[in-house]
Amino acid sequence: PIRSAGTQPTGGPGKRGETVTNPVQPAQDAALVFPAVAFNPVRLSVICAAVTAVIAVVAALLGHPTFGLFFGIGMALGLLNALLVRRAVSLITAQDHPLKKKMAVNSATRLLAITAVGLAIAFYFRPMGLGVLFGLALFQVILVLSTSLPVMKKLREGATAEADAASVSNDG
Repeated sequence: PIRSAGTQPTGGPGKRGETVTNPVQPAQDAALVFPAVAFNPVRLSVICAAVTAVIAVVAALLGHPTFGLFFGIGMALGLLNALLVRRAVSLITAQDHPLKKKMAVNSATRLLAITAVGLAIAFYFRPMGLGVLFGLALFQVILVLSTSLPVMKKLREGATAEADAASVSNDG
């Protein structure tokens, strides 16, 4: 039988054929749920400082020390963005009814501001100001790697522990 959207058959004895209507909720009004994120701002700051130092030295050796400076500004803008994301997530998810729409508006506003600052610096101080955009881009790569690698490691450790437990229970 064909059912309308938002209905599901109920389970259980004596309830065959009955349907329960689930209210359809727009995605932007759905509850906001974030998993625990492996975000360590101190470790990320140290990595960014080290990468910036290497880029600054290489840029200076190539005769463009201001590129290294602007690259560092881009990394700092990226780190600022990541810290603001963490703050927004904690504030919005602490509410009784956190909404995805609030997070989306917050993200769009924050990204617009950081992009405008980065582009303004790149345009005003061109060509060396482009270092800001390179810094922002490389920061995103570092952020993804620094948060996803610990999660992947934990998942592998969990899978190994489950496999070990399964082999122990099968041996008995």
